[in-house]
Amino acid sequence: MPVPTPVLYPAFNVVRLSHVELAVKDLAASRAFYVDLLGLQVTHEDAEAIYLRALEERGHHCVILRKSSAAAVNVLGFKVFAEADLDAAHAFFVAQGLPVAWIERPFMGRALRTQDPHGIPLEFYAKMELLAPIHQKYALYHGVKPLRIDHFNCFSPDVDASVAFYNSFGFRVTEYTEDAESGKLWAAWMHRKGGVHDMAFTNGRGPRLHHLAFWVPTPLNIIDLLDLMATTGYVGNIERGPGRHGISNAFFLYIRDPDGHRTEIYCSDYQTVDPDLEPIHWDLKDPQRQTLWGAPAPKSWFEQGSAFADVALTDSALAAQPIIAP
Repeated sequence: MPVPTPVLYPAFNVVRLSHVELAVKDLAASRAFYVDLLGLQVTHEDAEAIYLRALEERGHHCVILRKSSAAAVNVLGFKVFAEADLDAAHAFFVAQGLPVAWIERPFMGRALRTQDPHGIPLEFYAKMELLAPIHQKYALYHGVKPLRIDHFNCFSPDVDASVAFYNSFGFRVTEYTEDAESGKLWAAWMHRKGGVHDMAFTNGRGPRLHHLAFWVPTPLNIIDLLDLMATTGYVGNIERGPGRHGISNAFFLYIRDPDGHRTEIYCSDYQTVDPDLEPIHWDLKDPQRQTLWGAPAPKSWFEQGSAFADVALTDSALAAQPIIAP
């Protein structure tokens, strides 16, 4: 299936990805990982949840850690341009036959809760409480010095269908991996904010969150984090990297939190704002698409992910696989 033609004037205007709510079993352990180790800033906490933001962000939060008996992902959040876009989004998802509900979220106000056709829980909002800037308060910079949330990557049992759906409300494909035999998409990277991706899809049992990612200032921040993890009891949480992706050209590291949720630490991709940019094609069997240089991805990276709460999983019908390291 060819990559669909971009919809440059969608029914509603998504600005960017915004936030994720992770269900975690031990709030203290998760706080130690995301705050003490990575360096995210606490903006609110109570007995049930911790709200976090990165250092360049003005919005109240980009991650919510919510106490739960089981690890899962509760919702992926996206910011729209204006309140009118929320109403237009409501009409769009109703027309698609998907469930919709208006909810009130702390620090956000009115939000639209819905899902994509595979069941990924989504919420859209226009206004979040704005906090004072802290990007020049360098005494707060520690851990990997996370500047902002960058993207989500999700396992999809049908990447072509996922791409077609998100394309229909304005997400544009920047790069993609195609299975030469079937002509089907094995993975695709889609953006709204002008980077390589806000949302990506990888073939596999799903829907599941493969990873969330944070942008950091330089590759040296990743090296600093590796030194820190290796000497503070987190060496076993390092899953893949460091290295450089072929797709996105980004310098990367993948780590796992105490519940197994995967985070990518990421920098150095490229600008994609021009509407006439053609997507970059990669062959599935080209090993440099996933790793331009560095150790190959382990088997866990292709198979393990975080389930969405109360969402049934479906196996992918696409059997094609890249080369996987033992």
